[in-house]
Amino acid sequence: MTSSALPLGRVLIIAGSDSGGGAGIQADLKTVLALGGYGATAITAVTVQNTLGVTGVHPIPIDIVQAQARAVLSDIGADAIKTGMLGDVAMVEAVAALLDEAQAIPAVIDPVMVAKGGAALLPDDAIAAVRSLMIPRAALLTPNTPEAAALTGLSVESLDDQRRAGEALLQLGARAVLMKGGHVSGDRVVDLLMTPTGDTIFETDRQETRHTHGTGCTLASACATGLAQGLELSTAVAQAWAYVQEAMASAPGLGQGHGPLDHGWTLRG
Repeated sequence: MTSSALPLGRVLIIAGSDSGGGAGIQADLKTVLALGGYGATAITAVTVQNTLGVTGVHPIPIDIVQAQARAVLSDIGADAIKTGMLGDVAMVEAVAALLDEAQAIPAVIDPVMVAKGGAALLPDDAIAAVRSLMIPRAALLTPNTPEAAALTGLSVESLDDQRRAGEALLQLGARAVLMKGGHVSGDRVVDLLMTPTGDTIFETDRQETRHTHGTGCTLASACATGLAQGLELSTAVAQAWAYVQEAMASAPGLGQGHGPLDHGWTLRG
């Protein structure tokens, strides 16, 4: 995979930090760089975590988060925005306002709710805020099946369920939805890109590995990079999907729990 012929692509990432480097801002920046883009950040929280889980969260004051984003947008600019961990209702409201200030820039919304190790990253009262404020502002929404279930109230345990939940999320205002199927049981993993004009299926054999920390952050940031570089949505998602599959396959095997991906595989080949 090479992105040398593509425009640089500036991605503003609004998300939390992962001290272990496998997810969050760290994974986002690695991904954007690996795909030939330029990443800038507005950090919403500092987390204490490694491959075994999250043991602490320190929210960044909302005015500082907004100031970070505005500093980037007013000078460097952005061709796409990616959001990740937001933390609470007030942060969701603040980030929605930032997206309104940058309406011309497509936003990839990763509705982060639970860390890989099981720690809650979004309280229940903020889910409604994500539903009402973030989904309608999404050029692309990238939920896994538990997140889609929480946002729609629907059970999501099969491909048909993925499609029903995706349709519900489109009706809530998302312009496109990438329904990730990694939590659906079976030997094959099916991700479903849904738009009002049609669906695209991405399917592969399930990789039997514990090294899946940060896959959601990585996929969303890869999608955002492709959009920032001017790719059509389906092409951007296909590039991102292939990138994540190889990053999982070549994971370095770090940590005792859910280990990180190999974000830099594109730079060594």
